[in-house]
Parts: sequence; structure tokens; C-alpha cells
Amino acid sequence: MTAKTEEAAPGYEQARDELIEVVRRLEAGGTTLEESLALWERGEELAKVCRHWLEGARARLDAALAMPEEDGADGE
Repeated sequence: MTAKTEEAAPGYEQARDELIEVVRRLEAGGTTLEESLALWERGEELAKVCRHWLEGARARLDAALAMPEEDGADGE
């Protein structure tokens, strides 16, 4: 993602909630093919945003978990 895209991207919770709504609408049916394709594309974008947030959170957790091992390597 570019800096401009990241600024415009929704937060994790907002993206997740919108993605849930997109899936609900697709599962309910009753949309035209064009509307369904637009919803699918939006869902893909939202899933990418969610993955980005989750990957960032995983990296932060991994870094936090690795710190005590590095600092406490002198034995207890």
C-alpha cells in the first residue's frame, strides 16, 4: 500500500464490519450481476485491508515476544 492508500484505508474494525455486510448482501442474493461483481471487488479490497492490519499486529506481537528472549539470555 502506498502512503496515500494507507491514509484512505479504513481501520481494521471498520473494514471487518463492512466486509461482513458485503458478504451478507452477496449471500442474500437479489443483486444484479454488475452489483454482485462490484460487491465482490469491494470485499476483496476490504479483505486485503484486514490482512494488512492483522499482519502488522502479528509482527508487533512477534517483536514483543522476541524482546524478553534477547534481553534475558544471561540465564536465570
